[in-house]
Amino acid sequence: MVRGERDEFALKTLCNVLGGCTRGYYAWHAREPAARAKADVVISDQIRAIHEASRGTYGVPRIHAELAAAGIRVGRKRIARLMRVDDTQGVSRRTSFRTTRRGRERHGIPDLVDRDFTATGPNQLWVADITYVPTWSCFVFLSVVLDAFSRRIVGWSMATHLRTSLVLDALDMAITQRKPEGVVHHSDPGCQYTSMAFGLRCKEADVRPSTG
Repeated sequence: MVRGERDEFALKTLCNVLGGCTRGYYAWHAREPAARAKADVVISDQIRAIHEASRGTYGVPRIHAELAAAGIRVGRKRIARLMRVDDTQGVSRRTSFRTTRRGRERHGIPDLVDRDFTATGPNQLWVADITYVPTWSCFVFLSVVLDAFSRRIVGWSMATHLRTSLVLDALDMAITQRKPEGVVHHSDPGCQYTSMAFGLRCKEADVRPSTG
């Protein structure tokens, strides 16, 4: 109460009204940071335990919820401060990865689609991409091949890496299932899709690569 009214009244006046003395107030004020520091140590231990139990995935919001569920009232800003001091951070599901990197050389691969993704029948146009799926232990990368006519996934593969074999496995599944003739395979100009190995596989299977 004294702290909240000090902007309006002198400290001596407040202490007289409350029946205290300025010496007692200053003694209490000096002890408060030490008590808060001790409480921070206890809370940090609790935060660390919750974080470890979540396998390092929980951030401030979830840790705040866990502490509240346990009956421990701590503000989010305080939790964030203690986590920064302890160099502790959670895993955000909004974390983004660059799944493809533009190849240094495009090997003369044209854009056969020009933003027109319509098809009048199956196996005329396939569209491919890479995305990622967060799991408890890591991020798994997913490569898919979609038939633009039916909007069905005709090939896919998953791996913990972004090597060319990821997209080759998805292409091989699509080729095995559909056995296409002259289908256009369109993707972004990432290095996986512009690699020599991918180009050779397309040539062997009568697949027409396209990037844009």
